[in-house]
Amino acid sequence: MPKKLIRRFMPDHNAVRENRYLRVFGKLLHDPNLWHLNRRSASGAFGVGLFFAFWPVPFQMIFSTAIAIVFRVNLPLSVATVWITNPFTMPPIFYGAYLVGSTVLGTEIDQFAFELSWTWLAESIGTIGPAFLLGCAICSVFFGLLGYFSLDWVWRYSVMRAWKARSTQKP
Repeated sequence: MPKKLIRRFMPDHNAVRENRYLRVFGKLLHDPNLWHLNRRSASGAFGVGLFFAFWPVPFQMIFSTAIAIVFRVNLPLSVATVWITNPFTMPPIFYGAYLVGSTVLGTEIDQFAFELSWTWLAESIGTIGPAFLLGCAICSVFFGLLGYFSLDWVWRYSVMRAWKARSTQKP
């Protein structure tokens, strides 16, 4: 079941190969292991994608692609998982990361109005920056590991359930 569900939402490998931002990887994108979908590659790709989804940098797809190539995990799933953070979800996700960082550092939570601009980022890096970046790092590691182990467990559970269903069928 997870394999069919993931394949339904996974981007086409030709679209990923032809992405203008990912062309820097050249022939590395032609490794067939980057396009196979099995438990190890899917779990690893989900973990890599979630790890980079919490990085507050542009072009998270490039970082996700580079690490997917290094670890030889499913590239389209890794790139697609990064898209969890998009212009609509970034403010609540990054505010949550800021709250995590403030809690860990024990600092007071400042009230601020988030703006998606370089000016706002440069002005607020001194005030909320340390808590925000620490929160992003913690959330990145936590959700990357959670995503990896969760998908691995769901995949194993689904395979065991399918085996059990096959063994109980009458020949």
